[in-house]
Order: sequence, then C-alpha cells, then structure tokens
Amino acid sequence: MSGIRLHASRPGWSVDADVVVVGSGVAGLTVALRCAAAGRKVTVVTKALLDDGSTRWAQGGIAAALGDGDTPGQHLDDTLVAGAGLCDEDAVRALVTEGPDAVRRLIATGAQFDTDDVTGEILLTREGGHHRRRIAHAGGDATGAEISRALVEAVRAAGIETIEHALVLDLLKDADGRAAGVSLHVMGEGQRDGVGAVRAGAVVLATGGMGQVFSATTNPAVSTGDGVALALRAGAEISDLEFVQFHPTVLWLGPGSEGQQPLVSEAVRGEGAHLVDADGHRFMVGQHELAELAPRDIVAKGIMRRMQETGAEHMFLDARHFGAQMWEHRFPTILAACRAHGIDPVTEPIPVAPAAHYASGGVRTDLHGRTTVPGLYACGEVACTGVHGANRLASNSLLEGLVFAERIASDIGTSADAAAGREPADETARASCLVAPEARQAVQRIMTAGAGVLRSAESLRVAAEQLEALHTDCAAPPEAAGTESWEATNLLLVARVLVAAALRREETRGCHWREDRPDRDDTAWRRHLLVTLGPDRTLAVSTTGTAAFPPVTSAATEEKHVSTMSGTPEELPLHQIGEEASGCGAGCACGETDAEAMECGLDPDLSALLVAAGLDPLQIEDIAHLAIDEDLDGGKDITTFATIPHDAVATADFTAREAGTVAGLRIAEAILSVVCTEEFEVERHVEDGDQVEAGQKLLTVRTHTRDLLTGERSALNILCRLSGIATATRAWADVLQGTKAAVRDTRKTTVGLRALEKYAVRCGGGVNHRMSLSDAALIKDNHVVAAGGVAEAFKAVREQFPDVAIEVEVDRIDQIPPILAEGADLILLDNFTVEQTREAVELVAGRALLESSGRLTLANARAYAEAGVDFLAVGALTHSSPILDIGLDLREEAV
Repeated sequence: MSGIRLHASRPGWSVDADVVVVGSGVAGLTVALRCAAAGRKVTVVTKALLDDGSTRWAQGGIAAALGDGDTPGQHLDDTLVAGAGLCDEDAVRALVTEGPDAVRRLIATGAQFDTDDVTGEILLTREGGHHRRRIAHAGGDATGAEISRALVEAVRAAGIETIEHALVLDLLKDADGRAAGVSLHVMGEGQRDGVGAVRAGAVVLATGGMGQVFSATTNPAVSTGDGVALALRAGAEISDLEFVQFHPTVLWLGPGSEGQQPLVSEAVRGEGAHLVDADGHRFMVGQHELAELAPRDIVAKGIMRRMQETGAEHMFLDARHFGAQMWEHRFPTILAACRAHGIDPVTEPIPVAPAAHYASGGVRTDLHGRTTVPGLYACGEVACTGVHGANRLASNSLLEGLVFAERIASDIGTSADAAAGREPADETARASCLVAPEARQAVQRIMTAGAGVLRSAESLRVAAEQLEALHTDCAAPPEAAGTESWEATNLLLVARVLVAAALRREETRGCHWREDRPDRDDTAWRRHLLVTLGPDRTLAVSTTGTAAFPPVTSAATEEKHVSTMSGTPEELPLHQIGEEASGCGAGCACGETDAEAMECGLDPDLSALLVAAGLDPLQIEDIAHLAIDEDLDGGKDITTFATIPHDAVATADFTAREAGTVAGLRIAEAILSVVCTEEFEVERHVEDGDQVEAGQKLLTVRTHTRDLLTGERSALNILCRLSGIATATRAWADVLQGTKAAVRDTRKTTVGLRALEKYAVRCGGGVNHRMSLSDAALIKDNHVVAAGGVAEAFKAVREQFPDVAIEVEVDRIDQIPPILAEGADLILLDNFTVEQTREAVELVAGRALLESSGRLTLANARAYAEAGVDFLAVGALTHSSPILDIGLDLREEAV
C-alpha cells in the first residue's frame, strides 16, 4: 500500500473475497446481491449492524418515472434544474432511464411500497423540485426502513458473508497500485476483534455520508466521512464536496441542539403543508414558482432569509389541515418524533430549521462507479457520479444508489481483475497524524460556524485557520488509536477538503451559498473542483475546464496548493448512581431486584462515581490537561485564566432549554468536585428521572468562577447526553404504558459510558439488558452457525454455564419449538412483523419471556407490546438518541 494510512496495528487476521463492499445501505447491499448472483464471492463490511445503514433513515421515498404521463425525460429536466448547471447529463440520463426498471427489480427483491387499495398500483407523491408525482414510498414515511429490510433479508438468504461492527480503515494496494482489499477494525460485538483485513480484487465504497462534520445533522452518528477519507488517503480524487445539502425542514429542538436531529420529510410539503413565519405568513410564495416545493437549496435559503429578517431562530411547517387520520396513516414516524419532543402537528405548526443532510459531492467516479484508483469503486452518498451537480433533487439518492450499484456490479462481473485474495504489497504508507476524540466536537463547531448554510470568505477563512490548527497540532499518541480517534481524524480531513473547496468557489450555486458572492457565475464557475491529498498531507485543489464531468483518466488543470490547514477493581453497581432508580431488569450485572434498588444510597464520594463507572477524572476532555491539583504538572484553561480574576466567585444555574427527562445530575456534580479547587455549594432543584420543562432550573452551583467555567463543558456534555437518553426512553415508556411490555437497551453504547448510559435508560423508565458478555447468554445467528444448530448452541451454553439465564435469537417461527424444548429463558424475535409476533406469543404460551428487536419505531411500539411480548429492545436509546439541550447561566458576583 502506498500513500497515507491511519495509525493502526497491522492486521491480525484476514479473509479472502472477490469483492469487498463497505457499507450496508441500498447501494452497498445492491452491489453485493448483484455480484453474488453473478457468482462472485462477496464480503460485506458494515460499521454497525447490517440493517443500520443510512438508508433506513430515509423517509420520503424513491423517485422514478413510474406514473401515467411521466417520462424519464421529464425526470431528467427536473434533475438538471435542481443541479444548477453542474450535473453530468450522461449520468443523469442513465439514472432516469434505468431507474424505473431498477425500482421494479427492488420490488422483486421483496420491497413493499404503498399501493392503492383498489387498483393495487404504487402510490406516488411529489417532493420539492419535481413537477410530477413520482415519489414511491413505503410505510407512509418509512421508505428507507422497508428498502433496508428487503435487501437485508435478501443478503442473508443469499448467504453473503458479512462483518458487522467494523470500521474500515484504509485501502490495501498490490504492487501495481491496484486495490487489493481493505484493512478494518472490528469493534466489540463483531464476529472478529481488532484490526484485520479483507483481501479482494474489487473494493466498493458505499459508506454513506459525512453529516457528522456539522453539529446538527439528520445523519446518524456513524456518518463520519470514512469512505471519503479512505479514498483521499489512497490517492483518489474528490469532487464537489463544497455542495452539502442542508435539509430545509428539520425539527428544531432548541438553540445549540447537537447530533442527529429528526427530519420532517419533504413529502409533508409534497402533500400540501405550508411554510410560515410566526405571524402565519407563507414567505415562500412569490420566491419560486413551486413555492414550498422549490428545490431544497432555494427553500433552505428562503427559510434562512426569513429568519434573518424577523430575528427568529426557526420557521414553522403548518400541516394542521391534514387532520389526525392523515398524520397517523401517511406520516406515522414523523408524528411520533414530533410528539416525542412535545409537539403535536395535528394541532400546532412544527418548528423547523435547516440542518446538514446530504453530500452532493464525494469520491469522483465515472458512469460505472470506477474511481481514479484502479479496482476501487464508489456508489451512493460517498460517491460523486455527476448526477446531483450542485444540489441533489429530492429522493434521487435512493435511486442513484440502486442504478449505479447495478452498473458497478455489471462492470465487476466483466472484469478479470476481481479475483479473490489479491496480494497486498508491503506496507510503505506513511501514517497520518492522529487526532484525539474530542477533536470531533471542535470540528463540528468550526464547520457549523464557518461553513454552514451561510458562508463567506471571512467565515471560511476563519474555519480554515482553525482546522489548520487542529491538523497541525494533532498529537494523539499511536497507542490512543481507536474508533473515536479514527473517526475524528476522518472528520477533520473531510472538513479541510470541504472548506478548501468552498473558499475556492467564489460564487453562490445550488447549496453552496456565499453571502459575499451572492450571484451565480456561469462564466468562471460552471466547472467542478477536484481535491487530492498529497504525501505531505497537503491538499491540492484543481478545476475542470468546463461543466462536463471529466472521465476518471483525465488530468487535473489549473492546480493550486492549499496549506495543510477502566474500569476499577470494584465497579460501582448501576443502581448506586441514583437513589430513585428502578431495578435493572433481566440480565443486568448488578442482580438487584426493584425493591433492593430503591433502597440503595448514593456513594458519598462524588468523584468516586466517575472512577467506578470507568471514567478516570483526569481523562475527561479538557480536564486532563489542566492543573487541577498543585501537585500535578498541567496547563490552564487559557481563556478563563486570562479573563476571570482569581478571586471571582459566581453562582450558576444548569437550566433546561427544552422539555425532557433529566439524568446525570450527580455525575455533573462529580465532575465539578474534581475541578473545583475549593469547596462548592450545590442546590439540586430536581432529581434524576424527573420530567422538566424548558426554562426550568435543574441545579444551582456556587464556586470560584474559574473552576466553574473550566468544568462547564465537561459537566454539560455528560448531562445533555444522559438526559437525551432518558428523554428518548421516556417516550418509549409512555407509549408502552398500560401494557406488560418494557423498553430496554442493548449493548450499543458509547465506549466508556455504558454504565452511565444504561443508568439513563432506567431514569427514563426503561430497564437494562445485560451489562457485558459475561453477565448472561445471548445466542445469535453466528453462534448457531458455529455450533451447528440452535439446539446444539443452547446445550453447549447450558452445559458449561448451568446457572446462567439463556436468551436465544430467532428470525423464523419454526426455530422456536426446539429451543422451547431445551428450556430457553428468553427468546428474541428478530425482525418479526406484528402478526408474526402474535403467532410467536401464542406458540410460546408463557413458557419463556419474549423480546422484540428490529423494525421497532415509536409509531408501532404499542402494536408490538399489545401482541404480548415482555420486552422491546431498542439499541437507538443509547447509540443515537439526540441530546437534551441544557445550558449553564452564570451570575457572577464579588467575593
């Protein structure tokens, strides 16, 4: 391998394949299925579970000319208009021409779209930028989830090898510079552990987006630009990365909200919802012929302009005229998300604001998905095929994933180079500088402030300087290498590329809006920007001569260089963290009953809470670098030390900015106890597990101002995170109220925070699953394969661990009787429908506990509970719940 690589240990294991596909969304799984059908040996690598790709979050639908009177030509015209002069017309023509049949093949694979009850024809709706009703949808507003379900089932049925919980690291190359596979790191729940390799003659990147480069995004937490970063390090060209689409209607959760935000699908406007300001004025009328259904960049700009004019933090989407029945049947997911945040769209307008949504650019490919590195392909959001131009047309993304995945599979099928086990060359790549995990938040803040919806030369220059400082100062030691550091390093790299391109493009076009250059300039800028990464880690930015998308063999022109910009011996039981917590539930490590947990007290040493939960107080974010004890040789919080007198004392209130359920107040106190050099006074206004309103005080602290500001962000981060989990759990618990079912977590937790995150679930009214692999047995599909059958796996566990409760995962009804006969304590029903769940409940007849997992949403949770299961397992509680916005209000006073 040549070029640059991430700091990582050498692969300790390897597998061989003809094709390795990285990603499990619509693009990746379609490539895998088509290649496998052609006789290729395929391995799919995915960062989470097979069904956790970004596709499952898609609400609106998939666009194709399927309706009467619609044609591919009309679809092409709408796409070219949305792309603002930068689409590759040949790529768009391939998309719209091959799209309808690709959708039909998807249906043949098992995807079930919403149909007319009478005619049986696919129901179609409109979205922004479309002049025809051509958006097919499923489950009302759960199209992505249905497509993901169908493809995952097909992949499993085909017996395609999958490696889950694996972060791809770098491209492996052979002696000729061709792709020879990938290195990857399998996280704790995968089939293999640690760094390994998949050797293959064809590598397909389908890693999704990079929305986590911004503070607020619709993207899941795994969308950290890993594919783009890998391609850059491997020497591939990146194109059009400055064109990041900000979805105009994202549920506004309060100022400073971070992480994944709930999307309010464009289909809501397609069905007739109106954008209004606080006075009820429809401000998009007159700005475009399609008003609220204008292309996304135009709507996002319209919202931002009106916000600037009125001084408002958000606008409103008014769909009260839909009525309850339409909301419940057409948009159940959105309805549930709104209600979970205290908004009822049936009776009130929805507060919305733009948030980062989709990268129109990415790894540059030709019409067959080939990149500039031989043997390396890219498709889906990670790729830049030329289809989207400067602004993606709504619902073209799923279609692009389908069409170009099939084109890649066809190209691989005719290639003699995709042979299993290509031999990687000796390791010659230079290791990139590794940044610490906390750089992730720094990058997000920089990008949101300087390269968001509104950009200018000044804001981009400041962002470039700040990113340059992070890049130059990266100093995490090699032993710090791990998932969080690798993701942060990837985010920093793609952020640098985006800002470099945005600075270079001195115009406003599509979703790139330069306040200082408000006009579109077709004379100078109807062209693409290409970026590559040099061996010295500098970025080279070049432009193409015209708007035509160049073939991957073309040479760059007009080149310009841009500067490089543990756990302790005695682990604290979960129930000791809070006095009012409910019991842990089945499988928890502490083993306490509900009654016993209620009687537990709080450890009087607050800082011991951190250590007991696996958090070394001196390793919490900035605290590690500060001199918080006179015997330690540390630094200072420079800004605070310079601006605050040493004897200044302040009183501050931790205040909820939005309604929710609180968790982590004791942990926030514990963090302050580490930072504060003198005694501090605390007045607790609420307790963990309490539901609070926006503006309500949670905790009041009086101490030295310097200490308070030093510990502010660390305390708020953990408090917002745990309260977000508790709030999300409360929404599920409320839905299940009155049934026997309880919502519970999984082991999909943040590294180092499992004990605290599971505690937050209990504060929200949920119960805990097992804490670790050694607490209880959960027999999954890979254990079954290894043992030679479900019954054999069960017997093996029972024989060696006779006193351990055993849970068995099944994905078919016929798997239940044999494990019942063996005496299973708990059965996990994986991806069962509600009807299949009822059938399973009748079959089990109380002889074992039942847990539903997969397919679960707030909208269908009660239906599963009423089917008779005992638990609903929701991994999203701990791995993707948005934070609860909590702030610190300072009241400084004299000593």
